[in-house]
Amino acid sequence: MLPVPPTTRDLFRFRPYHEPTMQIVDAHHHLWDLGKLHYPWLAEPIDHPMGDYAAIRRNYLIGDFRADAAGQGLVKSVHVQAEVDHADPVAETTWLQAVADDPASGGLPSGIVAYADLASPEVDGVLERHCSHANMRGIRDMLNFEPDTPRFCFAARGDLMQDPGWRAGYARLRAHGLSFDLQLWWQQMADAARLAADFDDIQMILNHTGMPRLFDPDYLAGWRRGMRELAAAPNVAVKISGLCMFDRGWTTDSIRPFVEHTIECFGVDRCMFASNFPVESLMSSYDSLWDAFSEITRDYSETERAKLFHDNAVRIYRLD
Repeated sequence: MLPVPPTTRDLFRFRPYHEPTMQIVDAHHHLWDLGKLHYPWLAEPIDHPMGDYAAIRRNYLIGDFRADAAGQGLVKSVHVQAEVDHADPVAETTWLQAVADDPASGGLPSGIVAYADLASPEVDGVLERHCSHANMRGIRDMLNFEPDTPRFCFAARGDLMQDPGWRAGYARLRAHGLSFDLQLWWQQMADAARLAADFDDIQMILNHTGMPRLFDPDYLAGWRRGMRELAAAPNVAVKISGLCMFDRGWTTDSIRPFVEHTIECFGVDRCMFASNFPVESLMSSYDSLWDAFSEITRDYSETERAKLFHDNAVRIYRLD
């Protein structure tokens, strides 16, 4: 007999103190095994934008992730590429699929977002190899570029979204049925909005709430403007996550304006919550993050909360 899909009401459960919470899909997390794969940024410390990240330069396996999430109603998850050695990015996908296929994992991760060099002439072959794995769903290319601050440059160039070779690789996502996870700073959002409009049949998913990293009025005004511009493209969704990376003393109230502005721009049908664990474990517990999301959306309807915590991630990442 086929399982009966959960109703919206079934997605709610109650903590012992009767605080209603959702069963969740964690739309953005990482795993790494330093003995199996090579992660250059974890093998040797670098001048990382987050500062000291020594505490996560160790294995983080599916058992660790499930233990961190044990206090929440985790039912599915999406793994996003963890900057494994780019010489063979498919090795990470192969490992993750084996993890998901192991009954002990509970089927996690349910979806895999991998890396591919979209500017490479061989990108089609790499995408084909990725797609030989059942849980493969999309590609992420970290495009963050800030020319005056090298430590905030994750890409070698700031004009990749305009480059004909890179765009040709981006177009190949369509043929493979893949989405694109977009990571960048707000100053690059106008270029991203044009890319989304030019390829309006490719699902784009903005990572980490657009990564607001400064809190002065001018910077925040630019971030708000960029978010509105990206949200104008109907094929762009957003993951509300990463809000602790540049706010180590964060509170529910300090992240509330970012969550609320993002939902105001994109609407409840194109937003989803995510943990960014274990990166966010430098600043927060897993429960604290999800409890903050729950508190911020306390006055939303049952249906709206189900979309934000579960349904949108299932639909956008095709996790059924």
